[in-house]
Amino acid sequence: MQVSIIGTGYVGLVTGSCLADIGHHVVCIDNNESKIKTLNNGESPIFEPGLSEIVTRNIKAKRLNFTSDLKSGIKDAEIIFLALPTPPNDDGSADLSYVFKVAKELSPMLSNKFTVVVNKSTVPVGTAEKVTEVLSETSDLDFEVVSNPEFLREGHAVIDFMEPERIVIGVSTDKAANLMKKLYAPITDSERPLFVTDTRTAELSKYAANTFLVTKISFMNEIARLSEGLGTDIDMLRQSVGSDSRIGHKFLHPGIGCGGSCFPKDVRALKKLSEEQNYDFKLLNAAIEINDSQQKHLVDKIEEHFGGSVKDKNFALWGLAFKPQTDDIREAPALAIAKTLIDKGAKINAYDPEAMDNVSLAMKDISNFSLSVSKYDALENADALIVATEWAEFVESNPSKIKNRLRQPVIFDGRNIFNPQELQKLGFSYYGIGRKAIKS
Repeated sequence: MQVSIIGTGYVGLVTGSCLADIGHHVVCIDNNESKIKTLNNGESPIFEPGLSEIVTRNIKAKRLNFTSDLKSGIKDAEIIFLALPTPPNDDGSADLSYVFKVAKELSPMLSNKFTVVVNKSTVPVGTAEKVTEVLSETSDLDFEVVSNPEFLREGHAVIDFMEPERIVIGVSTDKAANLMKKLYAPITDSERPLFVTDTRTAELSKYAANTFLVTKISFMNEIARLSEGLGTDIDMLRQSVGSDSRIGHKFLHPGIGCGGSCFPKDVRALKKLSEEQNYDFKLLNAAIEINDSQQKHLVDKIEEHFGGSVKDKNFALWGLAFKPQTDDIREAPALAIAKTLIDKGAKINAYDPEAMDNVSLAMKDISNFSLSVSKYDALENADALIVATEWAEFVESNPSKIKNRLRQPVIFDGRNIFNPQELQKLGFSYYGIGRKAIKS
């Protein structure tokens, strides 16, 4: 099939590359000419395991092309995906200006053959109807706007696309449904179902899924807070609870809150949607409050250890991306914690395996913040180590080497990657999440 993808951000690039890899002919379109040049050279502008190989392979196979010319890019398309940013407005609502702008540009370019225009971005309920209105302003041709939310996890996006747990499409006609079924046929079967529903239900499905996961994380963080006071073993508790098939093991790890481009944005967008319906979504509001408080909870532990003040203290910070296996620093808890400590008079020396370039730009104007070339270099002359992202590189670290480089053997483990008993034997002071503190 002939497919066009408008937008080569995280979702657009993964979607377009993977569709090419399953046999479709794909043109990815973006107005960033520098990015298009990079992609045409076979280089991925984002870090995502397996993605660069797919891009290179399909460029060589002539199934994947990149252009900044919208008109030529959609010329032969049977299906056009809108994979555009929907950042939050100040009130938490989704900013749809990019979607509507492109829809307006797209409208007079549609051909006289039936075309499916797909909202791939995460958008509020009713957006498909609004995009239909925009497209209809200058076009009376045969088209349909479909909702097809993405469920890609950064760091696992290629696998999630190729082996989806489900695909959701919101349509108005069988004609559009059949075209979308044909598109996804290579990766759907009885174990990887494709759900066909109306556009509004499809749009809400993404918000509902992400909000449920944030709620699950927030519940576990509340249990972890309780566990700290009761002296219980949060790790055994997590494993025990997760063994219940009705609950499962995923998203039961306590930590310093979730970040990234989806969870914080989507829960706030759903909160705004609820407010517009005059519905007080109490559980959602509580989940947001709990998640936001987790970073402060760790900072409070740090301040308490140092007698109520971190002024003139030096901290090593391991992890800057919001999660492992990505270079994405959007809403990253690590950066929020770093800025809070700096505002309180501390200095931060940080390291991350993949996010250093992004952080150097984002934090270039922040004083008392520096980057190290390695995890161990970040420890030199530090009063304590703070772990904010659970990269495998950090999990595999040698505690003795950590101790030898720190000014004081103190670890604040925001992701519970270390063994407290082992650290206690080595004379560390240790603070985890949901774990009893160890004070040397």
